[in-house]
Amino acid sequence: MNTADPVTSPQVPALTNGPGAAAVLSAGIGSFALAVLALAADKSAHINSVLNFYRPTGPLSGVTTTAILVWLLTWGILEWRWGRRTVALGRIALIAFALLVLSFLLTFPPIADLI
Repeated sequence: MNTADPVTSPQVPALTNGPGAAAVLSAGIGSFALAVLALAADKSAHINSVLNFYRPTGPLSGVTTTAILVWLLTWGILEWRWGRRTVALGRIALIAFALLVLSFLLTFPPIADLI
């Protein structure tokens, strides 16, 4: 039995799923950015040279650094926009999963060689 007076009880803020959805979607976007950048660096000599941040590792240093920056920037923006909101998590998870599958396909050598 709840004997607390609803008038004097402190209000408990409603839980929102915006921050979690921001993390999930930004992970999908970051993985897709990694795949696109890796494919672009593999196919284009100019992009390969631009993404060569550290010569011993080649363009991999620029690909991973740029993808991490895209992931963190996206996460920050989505967290700022969705921080106090409840969003359609099912749809966002589906989009993130689709981006993850596309990322895997773009980095799979037989498919990447077709492009």
